[in-house]
Amino acid sequence: MIYDNISIKIYWNEKIMSYIKFKVPENLQSALKNAISTIADARDSKIRKGMNEVTKSIERGNSKIVIMAEDVSPPEILLHVPLLCEEKKIPYAYLSTKKEIGNVAKINVGSSAISIDNVGSGNENILKDIIKKINDIKK
Repeated sequence: MIYDNISIKIYWNEKIMSYIKFKVPENLQSALKNAISTIADARDSKIRKGMNEVTKSIERGNSKIVIMAEDVSPPEILLHVPLLCEEKKIPYAYLSTKKEIGNVAKINVGSSAISIDNVGSGNENILKDIIKKINDIKK
């Protein structure tokens, strides 16, 4: 069966699907950046970077919190992450750019998402208040 360009048009943008489920206020983003930076500086902390590692961490239930960038293109890359997080009851949040995530996680490149698996010694309560505020926003 032969189709010409005029007879069939498929538009993916008819229904825009987004992985961004809520907006994180600037003050909470700042607190989140400070917390991630502190965790990244801890010697025994564990931060997973990139979609493959983050997805594995969520599926294994190791993640304490997942942070995603809002500027990921194409958005389908992160579409499954909020769904997995909700299924496993793992909190998640957003930062504005991939570059911000890379900077606060102390890596030299941007990252579409990170997962904090271990906050490091001395940082046990650093995420508690942030996670509570994120959960309040989602309600």
